[in-house]
Amino acid sequence: MIHKKTKIAMIILLLMVFASGLYAASIADNTVSWLDEKGLSPRLIVFIISMLPIIELRGSIPVAIMLFKIPWFEAVIISILGNMVPIPFLLLFIEWFFKLISKVPIGARFTSWLFARTRRKGKAIERYEAIGLVSFVGIPLPGTGGWTGSLASRIFGISFWKSMLYILLGVCLASAIVTPLSLMGKLAVH
Repeated sequence: MIHKKTKIAMIILLLMVFASGLYAASIADNTVSWLDEKGLSPRLIVFIISMLPIIELRGSIPVAIMLFKIPWFEAVIISILGNMVPIPFLLLFIEWFFKLISKVPIGARFTSWLFARTRRKGKAIERYEAIGLVSFVGIPLPGTGGWTGSLASRIFGISFWKSMLYILLGVCLASAIVTPLSLMGKLAVH
């Protein structure tokens, strides 16, 4: 039997996951409309929005399933592939980018803020490395995902190939959480 506090914690987690999906989906709505006006195919739109920070696959899977009626398995594959496209580039060039923008005062403030925020949120990554990074990327909460996971992996000194593997596993975990929620939302709409 599940303890009452555990049930409440599970409900809160599900609500947070659903809310972050709605947030990403609302940002995705504007992006989807703009891309659709350009005449792009639904699958290409899903692929593109899954590459974008904040939206990632947390927004692309609901858009694919609920808006474009793409079968869930295809939506997941397109979204995972799209979400992973920018990751190697982020891992390779993120340090160079932050050094470059840190030369400007506003860039230096932003970099300091972002690194401090990531360190605060990334305690589990620092302590547990693999499980921490997979969980950080995989649990679809605001401020987590492949983009921030890439930053966190560089901050905590995780090697390129380990980072790629852990982020891929986290992206797959996120898809396993977001897909059933999107399918439930699709059922609720009908």
